[in-house]
Amino acid sequence: MESKGSMLKLSLCHLLLSFSVSSAGSFVVNVTQSWYHAEEKHNISLEWMFPTSTDHSTNSLYVSCEMLANQTPYFLLHLHEGVEVPEYQHERFAGRVQWDKDVLREGRLRLHISRLQTSDSGLYWCQVDTSYGKNYKECHLNVTAVKDRPEPERTSDTSLRASIVFYCVLGILGLAAALLGFCLLSFALQKKERSSELHPPEIHLDLVVE
Repeated sequence: MESKGSMLKLSLCHLLLSFSVSSAGSFVVNVTQSWYHAEEKHNISLEWMFPTSTDHSTNSLYVSCEMLANQTPYFLLHLHEGVEVPEYQHERFAGRVQWDKDVLREGRLRLHISRLQTSDSGLYWCQVDTSYGKNYKECHLNVTAVKDRPEPERTSDTSLRASIVFYCVLGILGLAAALLGFCLLSFALQKKERSSELHPPEIHLDLVVE
């Protein structure tokens, strides 16, 4: 693997070349999105599109995809005559970058980055160089930490649970009061009946004397 200094020089050369060809005529490189947002430990797919020609095969295709973070470039993918050169890939992306070979002939360059890290946030660009044109396009990726994700508001849920508990307790107390009242009423009626049995009502006979 080349040293960091030589990789930096090569990256800067690619960048200068990109600026020099950015005004190319009909050969335009585009991205499906200008900004990507994802969480760490998740996966993401970045995609570039470029013109194709039936008169040329992938043997004339050169691709250089890099990521710039804190003014430092890192290689993700380098294709030489349509063939990947893994020696160019920076170690921080080793085993985490895949690309779809089957859609390359359709003019689509799709990169899959797995197990995202917050340090993956930065500027990404891919330069496409063919025998019939060359250009580049950039996009941005923002990777947020899981702990930075705002927690869902629980105030409404807590209030709802508190209200449910309150009304349940209130209902239980009301039912208990009703049962107690019923029991007291039943007890009073039974006591009255027993009192009537022990003390029958006095019968007064009025004798009429002629």
